[in-house]
Amino acid sequence: MAELPVPELPAALSRCSGRFTISTLLGMEEGGRGPYAPAEGAGCDSTHPTHLSGSTLCTRTFGYNTVDVVPAYEHYANSKGVGDAGRGRPSLADLHSILKPDPGHLHTPVSDLQRSNGLPEAGLEEAPGEPGRAPTPEPVRFGWVKGVMIRCMLNIWGVILYLRLPWITAQAGIGRCRGASRAGRRHQAHCHPQHFGEGGGNAGSVGRCVGRGPELGGSIGLIFAFANAVAVAMHTVGFAETVRDLLQEHNSLIVDPTNDIRIIGVVTVTVLLGISLAGMEWEAKAQILFFLVILVSFINYLVGTVIPATAEKQAKGFFSYRAEIFAQNFVPSWRGPEGSFFGLFSIFFPSATGILAGANISGDLKDPAVAIPKGTLMAIFWTTMSYLVLSATIGACVVRDASGSLNDSVAVGSPGCEGLACDFGWNFTACAQRQSCRYGLSNYYQSMSMVSGFGPLITAGIFGATLSSALACLVSAPKVFQCLCRDQLYPLIGFFGKGYGRNSEPIRGYMLTYIIAVGFILIAELNAIAPIISNFFLCSYALINFSCFHASITNSPGWRPSFRYYSKWAALFGAAISVVIMFLLTWWAALIAFGIVIFLLGYVLYKKPDVNWGSSMQASSYNMALSYSVGLSEVDEHIKNYRQGRLGVCLVLTGPPNFRPALVDFVGTFTKNLSLMLCGNVLIGPWKQKMPESRLTADGHTKWLMKRKIKAFYTDVVAEDLRSGVQMLIQAAGLGKMRPNMLVLGYKRNWRTVSPQSLEDYVGILHDAFDFKYGVCLMRMKEGLNVSRVMQAHADPAALAGEQQASTVFQSEQGKKTIDIYWLFDDGGLTLLIPYLLGRKKRWGKCKIRVFVGGQINRMDEERKATPKPARTPFPGTICLSCSIRRFDDLIAPFRLNDGFKDEATVNEMRQGCPWKISDEEVNKNRAKSLRQVRLNEILLDYSRDAALIAITLPIGRKGRCPSSLYMAWLETLSQDLRPPVILTRGNQENVLTFYCQ
Repeated sequence: MAELPVPELPAALSRCSGRFTISTLLGMEEGGRGPYAPAEGAGCDSTHPTHLSGSTLCTRTFGYNTVDVVPAYEHYANSKGVGDAGRGRPSLADLHSILKPDPGHLHTPVSDLQRSNGLPEAGLEEAPGEPGRAPTPEPVRFGWVKGVMIRCMLNIWGVILYLRLPWITAQAGIGRCRGASRAGRRHQAHCHPQHFGEGGGNAGSVGRCVGRGPELGGSIGLIFAFANAVAVAMHTVGFAETVRDLLQEHNSLIVDPTNDIRIIGVVTVTVLLGISLAGMEWEAKAQILFFLVILVSFINYLVGTVIPATAEKQAKGFFSYRAEIFAQNFVPSWRGPEGSFFGLFSIFFPSATGILAGANISGDLKDPAVAIPKGTLMAIFWTTMSYLVLSATIGACVVRDASGSLNDSVAVGSPGCEGLACDFGWNFTACAQRQSCRYGLSNYYQSMSMVSGFGPLITAGIFGATLSSALACLVSAPKVFQCLCRDQLYPLIGFFGKGYGRNSEPIRGYMLTYIIAVGFILIAELNAIAPIISNFFLCSYALINFSCFHASITNSPGWRPSFRYYSKWAALFGAAISVVIMFLLTWWAALIAFGIVIFLLGYVLYKKPDVNWGSSMQASSYNMALSYSVGLSEVDEHIKNYRQGRLGVCLVLTGPPNFRPALVDFVGTFTKNLSLMLCGNVLIGPWKQKMPESRLTADGHTKWLMKRKIKAFYTDVVAEDLRSGVQMLIQAAGLGKMRPNMLVLGYKRNWRTVSPQSLEDYVGILHDAFDFKYGVCLMRMKEGLNVSRVMQAHADPAALAGEQQASTVFQSEQGKKTIDIYWLFDDGGLTLLIPYLLGRKKRWGKCKIRVFVGGQINRMDEERKATPKPARTPFPGTICLSCSIRRFDDLIAPFRLNDGFKDEATVNEMRQGCPWKISDEEVNKNRAKSLRQVRLNEILLDYSRDAALIAITLPIGRKGRCPSSLYMAWLETLSQDLRPPVILTRGNQENVLTFYCQ
């Protein structure tokens, strides 16, 4: 193939996503025609023109017209939002089937195909038939700076930075404060996955991207949304505290200090709710404003630290940079009920939760895979530096205790003066000893405002930090909660999943978050609110990290972290350290948090909601199944394990499973939790005609089995006739040692009226099963198995799964009846094993099992006395009987050849084309065996008329020697006129029971 010329690409034609850069290569000449473009009017792949053949895109690219499209970013990116146009590639049927002029066949318009291949949209003609149609408004999308970095920095620069970091520095010392700051930001820096395209933030990342699925993703998302809602209250209370302090300074309190916080907090969060409801665009503009205010306040603070302290500031403990102050504040000085490292850490930790502010709005980002890691890491770096600088600078300027009174100035070295301030001419001994100092790092939350060059700018910074953080949490919580509501993982939450506007704003979620925030604002105590959310955030982070680790060890191809320094062991360490810190902070709160997670996890596991997030648990289950299946090949078989292993795969010829529910229930009863069941269906007809039917109904049959609570797999094949299809199933079904070794099918009641070839195929299936060393089980019920006349098959899989379930005898309690087993021939014990497994189930547990064997009474008594008591015989006793004889010529008469005992060559010639015919010689040779079936039927009617189930050893007709009609006559005679279900079983002549410990 000739190499296509590659011109210089405009920036719009390249898309970069993580490690991969996708560029559209177009070979273009002047005029927009490629060097290999066909003449005007050249056809496409089809002789009929379609809406696809009108596009010249692929003509320009490859030199010929085709409906195929070149790779495009939009075909793989899972970041569509509300309002995005559908963009996709043609289906396989569009490419290899004959195209017909059907405008509605492919839903992707030409303009979308052109856009999906990287062509600029300029110059495209307006679509015919849609003149003047207004374009659909595009949703607002943010880049990594505006959408992630600034948002994370604002959330981290919250109330803790301005109002509690100086106090924490005084308590823990500069050294430990720096360690806590680094720990609070570093232990989560590696937990961000590579794809957040579906929105939902934390819940989406855990469930969809990290891959733990709805089980953990739902519970963590719910807890994380609740923690964000409480964080709104925390930041709002910090803002209200600042306003309250300003009112106190001017003696203008509204009611009292506590109620003022509540009143101001409720009014503030109401205003923030209005900004959020205005839309993401207005919220983003407000965040930029807050960001600029905070930067100005930082500069103002740093300038204030180098300005010489006035007497008023010195009275409040500020003395500019002093080595002595830095040395004293470097070590801890624990005070009050929170006076411990982990007590302070629980208050400080909510500041670190801002690192997920960008991930929480992942659905509103242009390229989440690039924006989230890049923006988050940059935010962590700059905010960590700011926390370290602020802690070190204020710890080097301000002493721990100060009275604020100008009368406390003394001469340096005055007697009776204690403390570091004495060296600077101030005596704060009295208030320090009485612990009544109002100022200093340990007592005054507004120390940053006091140190700064211009106090009102710090107040503006506090307003910006608290309001921006509250606004970010107010936006994050509903976004996370909306994701869970749309999947309806939990009851009664679907109401909050509805979105409004082009960005699908969760207005109902905003109102719920507002109510939760108001409830916690009424606490009106910042130090009490902060520890509440620390454990919930830590629990979320622990499971996010563990999810990353689990996704890594399962080697799921969908887990591709774009962060080059990602390590699964770092993720595991992050999970472990988060759990440890939870219990060190508040052990009872940690137990409550994990209890909630376990409850929510158990609920989702129990309800099994119909959502598929592509979890790593699915990958793990696949890996385990693959590992164990391969490992079975190395395990030697043993008779004791026949139940779990060899019987474990039953191939059941159900046809459509809903046609023969009794057969499905029978096998499902004794294979449940013990073995594997495959429901096989043979679609008879031309391959091209039946394949669409197979694809259409397969999922519906599987859902029908799941709704009936049958643990089974459904598989089908397309064949020209039933026997050929069953041969395919027998040879191809299963995997390794998990291949079927038992064939279960229904008894053919209409064998006398169907076509002779159908009869021949049915008996041939039994012979094929024996040839492949399968055990065989036939089931016959008086009312029949096939209910297709009552319940027609549905072409729609959804209707098939939702149809009314037919009730069968195997779903009801059997009471104190009997399970009668006629173990007529030694088949290895399968005739005994299946009823034994059936009798272990609850519905059959009260049934008494009786075993009938053939033989002479005296001989059986002697053998029973000579044989030691069996160690593993599942049944207590036997009854011996002898068989009588009776004729059944009227049953086989229509199939008699009536050849008059001619020689074999003559008989074969007369039977040419009709192998089911019975010669007189065959009737004579098999007279004893035929009449034995008659006598056995009489015995069954005498002894087992009221049994719950009758199990009989299936007689075998020798292949090529016993005509199919004669064999079916035996089975008919043996099982006719019996009210209970009858199963005729024949093992493959290999032991499935052990009578002695081996």
